[in-house]
Amino acid sequence: MVQGTGSSVGKSTLVAGLARALTRRGLRVLPFKPQNMSNNAAVTLDGGEIGRAQALQARACRVLPMANMNPVLLKPQGETGAQLVVCGQRVDTIEARNYQSRKAHLMPRVLESFKKLASQADLVLVEGAGSASEVNLRKHDIANMGFAQAVQAPVVLVGDIDRGGVIASLVGTQVVLQPQDADRIKGFIVNRMRGDPSLFADGMRFVAERTGWQALGLVPHLPDVRDLPAEDAADLMASLRAKRRLDEQQGPMPRLRIVVPILPMIANFDDLDPLCAEPGVDVIPAVEGEALPKADVILLPGSKATLADLACLRARGWAEQIVEHAKNGGSVIGICGGYQMMGLSVADPQGTEGPACTAQGLGLLALHTVLGNDKKLEYGTGFLEPGGQDVSGYEMHLGQTNGPPGLKPLLRLNGQAEGAVSDNGRVWGTYLHGIFTHRAARLALLERGYGAAFAPGGMWAQAGDHLPENHDAAVEAALDHLADHLEQHMDVDALLALACVPHYAA
Repeated sequence: MVQGTGSSVGKSTLVAGLARALTRRGLRVLPFKPQNMSNNAAVTLDGGEIGRAQALQARACRVLPMANMNPVLLKPQGETGAQLVVCGQRVDTIEARNYQSRKAHLMPRVLESFKKLASQADLVLVEGAGSASEVNLRKHDIANMGFAQAVQAPVVLVGDIDRGGVIASLVGTQVVLQPQDADRIKGFIVNRMRGDPSLFADGMRFVAERTGWQALGLVPHLPDVRDLPAEDAADLMASLRAKRRLDEQQGPMPRLRIVVPILPMIANFDDLDPLCAEPGVDVIPAVEGEALPKADVILLPGSKATLADLACLRARGWAEQIVEHAKNGGSVIGICGGYQMMGLSVADPQGTEGPACTAQGLGLLALHTVLGNDKKLEYGTGFLEPGGQDVSGYEMHLGQTNGPPGLKPLLRLNGQAEGAVSDNGRVWGTYLHGIFTHRAARLALLERGYGAAFAPGGMWAQAGDHLPENHDAAVEAALDHLADHLEQHMDVDALLALACVPHYAA
């Protein structure tokens, strides 16, 4: 089990890299995360949903994602509440305080999922959540030491040197844990080293001597991980900023400016990754406290709480700017929750996201959305209309969106009309996550009113000729590079030697 000294220390990425490295050694490896909290989710082929990180780890193992890989998923809907997904299915919306007492009843479901995975694998790589040292949440814990004790898993602790204080974080974790929990930790990894690794050799020795844990690796920062899907909004912002720094080095060539309002409940934002890969595209995040930057395109991504984020658009003054942008001939794109916001109204008669209400949409498309308790989780394949370029991805949303007869669809998905396009073709929306994955479709969508530079033979189309036809190939290459990186800088053999057969505590 891989646990961390805190959130965002790189647990998910390290597990993905180790999963690929060990899979390449011929082992049947499967990922497992007892409890995740994320609005970046993925659809499983068995009709459920799990954290996006576990779907990436499944890909690293070269297997399809399964609901049992992440039996408890919390999807925040506000400051204190979250949607509770158990074994892939939404079961409730709960307050944080109430969830603490509910965890004890979830442990049997977690163990059942783990046992099913363990029976199919040579090795299960388990990822913890947040910090291993959250002793205030230790009672009924299912995410970290509570689970480790339940299956008698050896634990490897990860610290992030890039944020500072890594020695104190690692040693301090041992100090605050209960002795029986501290004894579960067998080794440690220091992640995201920048500069000369020899400068931290004494630090590695100090932690090993002070804790008695085995030093398993000092892992240098790897820029290529930006090609992997970000797990949370903080990772997304870091990735976008890194991409912009690289783009600025190419000089002041004219580029397509896609502005993305970053809203509190942003979800499934890996839809942006293929756009970030295009040489002629600047993906520019807009954050609270500022006006929307100058844009060619405004893209509204997915949202875990459409009504709350729609209200936030208005409160920040962005709604008026988006409508004005469209009136002046600018382009607006909406995906999933963003698509719902673009219509005439969004109704929540059953109080799915909060108190029952109806809100006025942005009025960019003649659509009405009615939210409900039934969630659509489905893979889809199809093609753009017109043009016929292939598209594929998944739908993950509550509610239905309908428009008047004759409204132009964006695409055909599983044989059915899907999405909507304005009369001038510059405003469109869809429920399909993954709409930009295939490069031919991505370029066709960028070309629609956004510039001949993205047309076949155009400047930016040619500049990206090195990109794979399917963005998934770029993710595969990044996983292989990450696996090579970990094999070089970690003692993977020593880590593998720590593995043991699960023993379920009474």
